[in-house]
Amino acid sequence: MKRTIIITAAVAMLALPAVPLAQPEPKNITITPNTATVKFGGAVTLSGKLTGQNNSGRTVIVEKDEFPFDSFANVGTTQTNATGDWTFSDKPAANTRYRARSGTADSKTVDVMVRPAISLSLSDRTPAVGQRVRFSGQLCPEHDDISVALQRRFGTQWRTIRTMVLKDIPGGTCSSYSKRLRVRKTSAYRVHFNGDADHVAGNSRVKRARVH
Repeated sequence: MKRTIIITAAVAMLALPAVPLAQPEPKNITITPNTATVKFGGAVTLSGKLTGQNNSGRTVIVEKDEFPFDSFANVGTTQTNATGDWTFSDKPAANTRYRARSGTADSKTVDVMVRPAISLSLSDRTPAVGQRVRFSGQLCPEHDDISVALQRRFGTQWRTIRTMVLKDIPGGTCSSYSKRLRVRKTSAYRVHFNGDADHVAGNSRVKRARVH
């Protein structure tokens, strides 16, 4: 009787379902931007790798903290590929700090600087000698009451010839500027923004006035 009971108990143990082993969690996650500085309105591509075992098809949460750098918030999610690599795109509006996490893995933080988008137009690109030309444009995002510099190229150097205060555009998200100057010789011009706490320095495209 005892022999029968022992055999029956052994068979019953073999019939029990196997307890699955816990899958190991990935250990680390990296994050790298494709550029350190992006023009306002443009996108930055963030990418990285989730290392360790079981790193395929995992959710990666991307977080950002825009100036004044007080708290992180989720900006979106993406998935790792078969080798643990991931990518994510975002359009920062101001200087921004990013980080990524997946499960218990947290990345370091990386900073992406944003330079403003500055336009420049001349009322006449081929003025006569001494003719007054209107230099105007916009800076986005808005920086009302901040000064920008109208610069002229002298050889290989840029020199500020006038400063202009940015003005509000009612109902808009950009600021405007305008200045009239007499142009006496063919020259190249640009508008320069010195940068501040939330945006780095930037320049407009170079425009040339050809005097005839």
